[in-house]
Amino acid sequence: MSIAENLKTVLDRIAAAARRAGRDPSSVKLVVVTKTVDPERISEAVAAGATILGENRVQEAKEKIETLGRVARWHLIGTLQKNKAKYAVKLFDLIHSVDSLALAREIDKQASKIGKIQDILIEVNIAGEESKSGVVFKDTPALIREAATLKKISIKGVMTMPPFSDNAEDSRPYFKKLGEMTRVIAQENIPNVSMKELSMGMSGDFEVAVEEGATMVRVGTAIFGERV
Repeated sequence: MSIAENLKTVLDRIAAAARRAGRDPSSVKLVVVTKTVDPERISEAVAAGATILGENRVQEAKEKIETLGRVARWHLIGTLQKNKAKYAVKLFDLIHSVDSLALAREIDKQASKIGKIQDILIEVNIAGEESKSGVVFKDTPALIREAATLKKISIKGVMTMPPFSDNAEDSRPYFKKLGEMTRVIAQENIPNVSMKELSMGMSGDFEVAVEEGATMVRVGTAIFGERV
């Protein structure tokens, strides 16, 4: 199948999952993950309707944005090192992977230099896996409250990646847990925090994520095929 056909299939599956959960399909955004995908194939996805592109690495994204331009919204979904924050604020509409106050402060500082308010998500290490970045679950509310005091970032919600499994249902308890925490934090009405975005779900489990409240799913393999 073509990239356009794959994209339509994914969008149809998202819509069906949303309807199963009694949600409006338009409340879920598809982040098309373009890690290692060449600009020509990214252009195919954009022509087929992709409106958000997700990159894992700042340098790779920079080269693609220079080649393609602002053909869509660009999101950083991979780990961000503090020394790359000055580039990230120039490149990305949304940074999904803020996992410490130190990183939030650096983004705030760099955004201030270019007169921008940078939209961010707080990355939550939902299962406490040592191999993954992200703030541990119990410390997430405190990090959000502290980061919310910074003037040049705007906290839009949270992002997570559950433990890998071949069974999508294994992800459900983690998605449910993060959804519940999001609602609790939203009720606090913290200034500069909207908690409207819940970025969770990838090619193997995005339908379960949508059923549990995801507003953004990050899908690459189901659109572009396995990476080589």
